[in-house]
Amino acid sequence: INDVNKRLMNFYRVLKEKPKELIEEASQYIYDKAEYYRLRTRFNEEHLSDVEDAAILLYLNKTGYNGLYRVNSKGKYNVPFGRYKNPRIVDEERIIEASKLLENISINSERFYSVNKHAEMGDLVYFDPPYLPVSETSDFTAYSKSGFGYEDHVLLKNTCLDLDQRGVYFVQSNSYVEPILDLYKDIGFRIEIVQMNRAINSKTSKRGGVNEILVTNIPKKKIDTQ
Repeated sequence: INDVNKRLMNFYRVLKEKPKELIEEASQYIYDKAEYYRLRTRFNEEHLSDVEDAAILLYLNKTGYNGLYRVNSKGKYNVPFGRYKNPRIVDEERIIEASKLLENISINSERFYSVNKHAEMGDLVYFDPPYLPVSETSDFTAYSKSGFGYEDHVLLKNTCLDLDQRGVYFVQSNSYVEPILDLYKDIGFRIEIVQMNRAINSKTSKRGGVNEILVTNIPKKKIDTQ
């Protein structure tokens, strides 16, 4: 597992290595607006232990607006308080189960193109980048303070080309927009249109099914026979 967001990867490491400590820490927090903003401020101080950082991230994800993760240009988490009836912040059983699933998983926090030094012939790499916006008003890519723009998508395409030349399989999810379609046309990769359900949108009327694409170099016959 790899993501440029170091705090997300810290969460996965704590989940993997210290699940009981994560449960103990997060269980101290209560669902309350004042508590939310206190912990959000604490989270943005960034002088936390690995367990406290992971526990607060779990809390913010479960109690923040729409479960969104968003930071400003300074890297500060700025999602407002979410209004839920009775959110379940700590699910002990699922945390322990997830920890076991991560036992043999390597967790890294590098740029996506670092996969070039790890992947070998026959491996399968899945990319899930911040999507290129589908409209001028849908421009959210702030999962990290550096963002992820069109130039990054060009670099991602070149990374996919390099993997393909080395015999590494890849699958990439992305938005169904012309700039992305243009990037991948006529270079030999398959593009599949899929409909996905989305729960995060500022307008509730627009939540639901949206078209996305999967870009891959896996031959269709290979998928059909497996």
